[in-house]
Amino acid sequence: MGRKRAESPSNIKFQQPDRSGPKEKTLLELAEERGLFAQAQKKQEENDKKKKKKGNEPKITKIPIKPGTGKEEDDDDDNAPLSPTAERFLDTTLYTISLTMLHFTLDVLVQNQYSADRIVWPKVWSRAIQALFVFALLIYTLHPHPSSSSNPNPLLPASILPPRYQTHLRQVIFTIMSITAGCYLIHITNRYGYLAVMKQAPPVGCLWVWSVVELRLPWAVLSLGVAGAFLRVGGYDIR
Repeated sequence: MGRKRAESPSNIKFQQPDRSGPKEKTLLELAEERGLFAQAQKKQEENDKKKKKKGNEPKITKIPIKPGTGKEEDDDDDNAPLSPTAERFLDTTLYTISLTMLHFTLDVLVQNQYSADRIVWPKVWSRAIQALFVFALLIYTLHPHPSSSSNPNPLLPASILPPRYQTHLRQVIFTIMSITAGCYLIHITNRYGYLAVMKQAPPVGCLWVWSVVELRLPWAVLSLGVAGAFLRVGGYDIR
């Protein structure tokens, strides 16, 4: 419930507000008496003078220098080129592993083609390991490694064969290898028994593929053309 007023509104007298000025001193008057405005003005002038002096002086920006962590040197080391020996080793490893995998695959496919009773996996792995060492030696010797020098790993000393003829010699060697391996593979698959084919076809096939890869396009087409002519003239079939 609402509270009742002590007096009735009709008994309250109405009065005008006091419009007379302040009887005591105001804050502005007190500030003027104490000279606060003058002090503030003086302080402002001093600050302006200091700012002008600082504006005429050269600005020096201080940049904090953090201690080096060595990451920049590590990045430079990562971007540094490999040494010729390391480049040649990696190149040889890549080609050797690829040809060994091809030899392993061809070995398994040949045994399946000739309906072997069962694949003797230890012998397959043994032949693949033997082929790996042979391929590594051939690739390290015959494959061109451009990073080794301006004339990549010359086959013969410069006193015997000038460097400008080393590349041509390498192409001749791979051309002869390609023609010989291709024709011999065609011959043994048509004339020899399955035991000879199972033993000789995988390594000969790998040498044929590798020699064609190493050849330039005109020489590769020429070697394949000779193998095709040998197949046709000799009356062989593709089995």
